[in-house]
Amino acid sequence: MRVDRSFSVFLALFMLMCTFGGTAPGLAQSEPTTAQQAEMQAAWNAAAKTATRGPADVKLLDQASLKIKADQVFVPAAEADKVMRALGNPSQPGRQGLIVAVDEKQPWLVDVTWTGEGYVRDGEAKEWKSDALLEALKEGTEKANEDRTARGYAAIDVVGWVEEPHYDAVSHRLVWSLSSRVRGAPASLPQTINYNTFALGREGYFSLNLITVSNRIAADKHVATQLLAALSYIPGKRYADFDESTDKVAAYGIGALVGIVAAKKLGLLAVMGLLLVKAWKLVIVAIVAIGAILRRIVGRNRPTEGVVAESGSETLPEAAAESDVVDRSELHPQIHPRETPEPGSKSDC
Repeated sequence: MRVDRSFSVFLALFMLMCTFGGTAPGLAQSEPTTAQQAEMQAAWNAAAKTATRGPADVKLLDQASLKIKADQVFVPAAEADKVMRALGNPSQPGRQGLIVAVDEKQPWLVDVTWTGEGYVRDGEAKEWKSDALLEALKEGTEKANEDRTARGYAAIDVVGWVEEPHYDAVSHRLVWSLSSRVRGAPASLPQTINYNTFALGREGYFSLNLITVSNRIAADKHVATQLLAALSYIPGKRYADFDESTDKVAAYGIGALVGIVAAKKLGLLAVMGLLLVKAWKLVIVAIVAIGAILRRIVGRNRPTEGVVAESGSETLPEAAAESDVVDRSELHPQIHPRETPEPGSKSDC
């Protein structure tokens, strides 16, 4: 089946952000370097070969499976990480894939990651204080910004809660959400939203983080809850299967997933690679560029439908070698795979 898609919403936001990208204070560069463009091109090409359209069951390691719907597309781990890296984000070894919608009227992205550091105790959930959490998140984001700015990309500022943390002790699911913006961006631009969901298991947890914009979050957040419900741990790997006498217990409790223990006990704010910073390694505002890339990936690709896919697999046939270039003068361009970035265009905002 051909997956033809247009990209009006993300393109408009992307072009706005790239327009001010070279002049607004706090943005580190106005144009991608030749090396960055080459990296982006390679990421697009690799992802185009592996995208899988639902309905499909995606195997997530030896831990769980995730059902994606007919209107969703999955890009597996290695290619997803290349795309994110090309957009200025540090790699995440635990990244399992990216999910996007087929419908261009649903401009969202979900980043799926796994952290296998042991059973995470959930007793701290009753003691959360949202104000303290917010400050820890802001400080953690500042630390993550050091990596972005060192590589020539703009810093990110946390604006505030979209949804304060809440935990379901029956299903062992955690949800919380923040809004953020590019430092120096015009106030008129929509804020980007990171809607974080977590599914706890016996040996660690999966996070499914929805990335969208503030004027879309009310319509889009159901996607995160739908996917969270569609993730099922296999027997023996569920949270309830924990064996106190034999199983590894994480060095932190559930509070670390929103900043408490991470900030106070694990030195999160000083170490780039731990917990909360992992969540923020996905540069939130890159939703615009990410969406554009993934829509290019599946624009004319023919991904397999109704199959069992693996998060790290490369099972699809190679996409046709096309080099169509989007006419950015159009409001509703068709997005194609293997598109070469225009000279002087900005690949990350």
